[in-house]
Amino acid sequence: MNALPRCLLVCLFLSVPTLAGATAPKPAVKSAVGEPRAEHYSRRCQSQSAQRIARPQGTMLWGTRRSWDSEKPTDERNSVLVSVDLSPLRQADVGVKALRFEGGHLVASPPPDAGAVSSGVVGTVLQGTSSDGKPVEVAICGAEPSAEDASMVFYRIEAWNAVAHEWENPCVAVDRVPDPRALAVSGVWDSSGAHVAAPGKLTFACENGAITKCIQWGYKPWTSRDGRPLADLHQACTRLARADYCGNGRNHTHQDTTIDIYDRFGMLERATETSAEWDLAKASFEAAWAPDGATCLARTRDGRAMETILKECPQRFQTGAVVALGEGERCTVRRADVEPGSALLRNLSYGAPKGAASSASAP
Repeated sequence: MNALPRCLLVCLFLSVPTLAGATAPKPAVKSAVGEPRAEHYSRRCQSQSAQRIARPQGTMLWGTRRSWDSEKPTDERNSVLVSVDLSPLRQADVGVKALRFEGGHLVASPPPDAGAVSSGVVGTVLQGTSSDGKPVEVAICGAEPSAEDASMVFYRIEAWNAVAHEWENPCVAVDRVPDPRALAVSGVWDSSGAHVAAPGKLTFACENGAITKCIQWGYKPWTSRDGRPLADLHQACTRLARADYCGNGRNHTHQDTTIDIYDRFGMLERATETSAEWDLAKASFEAAWAPDGATCLARTRDGRAMETILKECPQRFQTGAVVALGEGERCTVRRADVEPGSALLRNLSYGAPKGAASSASAP
């Protein structure tokens, strides 16, 4: 009869410290957007229907959306994502402290153990920044090596849309590339279109933007050719692709305008034959290019009057004698501080369609 009460007393006595030391369950940690952190990150990288921006974008630098609010007029030099920090990471595999850029792709630091299933890159959430300085989280959802260069990797990314409270692809889709990916490129590009070396930061450059287009054309800024770094050629290419004559980040072209680009080093050569993609009879010389814009112009790509360019960047160009560059290429305006013949790149393009000059008369 005495055994049972003794047992109960012992059991209760042993349980008291546990009960006394117990604390109420901690509330779930919330993310910056006000929802539980685990739920917030679990929503990233989910299959979504492709989204399109109906408004014409012109030729883009980053290839990203200008704003999360599609109804709000925005300057072409705005972007929902201009840079990301390689550390600290917002979310990552256990043990991964940071990412680093290495010859066209990202690697985890410290690297995963040998034989690990995960690379430590896909699934990572980084802290990014928009052009207006606001923070934006960016998730890496997939990694696909380039078919032309396996060391160069395209990433499928999503950014947190603070307006819709959803993870979305920040890259702008076009008919040719309806589900765009992004390349990782070291450093950042500012609103003037200039590249700035920024240790610990990189740019996710989307497929339909000039940064990635120029890399796909062969100007990989992290590589060299015959001992010459290609960073300046790549930067000059981003100006050329967007017809950014003044080097101020403003384009003077239209989406999918056909051009022929060639350089003084023989990496890309001037087309000499008509093909399905290029009609020599319709093409003529347009401009010569340096990393900070055009060194001289023969005409504008979109047909606007040359006077509008001179007004857009006064003191930059001078008119006067025609400058002959050889091979029948001549400029009618030139930079006062740069020798036109020293340009890294040149291009041909088709004349603007009829009526384009009047519609593009103002910058």
